[in-house]
Amino acid sequence: MTQAVTAAPYNWLTGTQAVDGLALAETTPGPLIMVLQFVGFMAGWNNVPADMSQTASAVLGAIITTYTTFLPSFLFIFAGAPYIEFLRGNKNLTGALSGITAAVVGVILNLVLVFGAAVIFPNGFSGGANWFAAVMSVAAFVALYRFKTDVLWVVLIGGAIGLAFKLLVG
Repeated sequence: MTQAVTAAPYNWLTGTQAVDGLALAETTPGPLIMVLQFVGFMAGWNNVPADMSQTASAVLGAIITTYTTFLPSFLFIFAGAPYIEFLRGNKNLTGALSGITAAVVGVILNLVLVFGAAVIFPNGFSGGANWFAAVMSVAAFVALYRFKTDVLWVVLIGGAIGLAFKLLVG
């Protein structure tokens, strides 16, 4: 099922593909860089230059995404490493880093809301809700926060229930 929602403003991938990329990163051990690589891959796959094959375009998109994600971090680390001990005691810098941390939490909350809405309302808010996804989301939240169930078990049991539901209901 293809969603009408696209990842604006460049429409590099559909809303469904964005959720697929996040699911890929969450179900495999490793960093969330996989989401960025997936977006780069899909952007290359969906927007092929005239003189390139679709696969080559997709792989190049993933490589460029990885390069541009990590290069600035390495430059900051190499440039700033000698000054870390000196900066550790700086109260102004500590306050700025606290503000950055709060901004990151806000970005994560925004992602939760956007991806949650894309999963529960796959055809937009006027297209009806996916009640199975909504119930599974609430059940996972309760298992994690009320019963303190390990995340691995929530993912495995949720995946098994989702597979069973898909096989039985279609």
